[in-house]
Amino acid sequence: MKKENLFGMMAIALIIAAGCSNNNRNQNMTDSTMAMSDTSMTDSMASGANATMAHADISATKTDTAGTGTADFVKESDGTVQLQLKIHFPSMANKSVAVHIHEHGDCGDSGKMTHGHWNPTHEQHGKWGSASYHSGDIGNVQLDNKGDGELTMKTNRWSIGGDSTTNVVGHGIIVHSGVDDYKSQPAGNAGSRIGCGVITAM
Repeated sequence: MKKENLFGMMAIALIIAAGCSNNNRNQNMTDSTMAMSDTSMTDSMASGANATMAHADISATKTDTAGTGTADFVKESDGTVQLQLKIHFPSMANKSVAVHIHEHGDCGDSGKMTHGHWNPTHEQHGKWGSASYHSGDIGNVQLDNKGDGELTMKTNRWSIGGDSTTNVVGHGIIVHSGVDDYKSQPAGNAGSRIGCGVITAM
């Protein structure tokens, strides 16, 4: 009787252990699948895949130059992308300021972490629509007596979620303290960086 009880207890213990092992394996598989799904979703959001809109909130990079702004990118039915830019920099009232899309979506170090202009086609800096210009060469925006300025433009040179030569998502947008002369290389001698935002898919 004692031997039978011992064998019975051992059998029960083995069944429980096998069940725990299967549960752990299933849990690990579920966790792995969820992790892969989360990664794919993050990559998709970062690139803007399947998105039709992108947005950047622009904030001041200098304590002595207050300012805000927004940049809204919308994919049109014909495949072009329209930008509506609105900025408010009171201390720059009645002046023009240059605005560019820069390479990296990182506003650290007072906007310097965005690095240079976004220029995937490796062209010379210039005025938008001229013989040679960067994909990030938006240009100058005139501010009124309150420091408000707007700009609207549409182009097939940009995309939202397209390939790396056209996709605006993940780049930085910079407001400069001066005007772009459209000639000086590589950035138009546009002055310091007073505003910065990161373009993200919506």
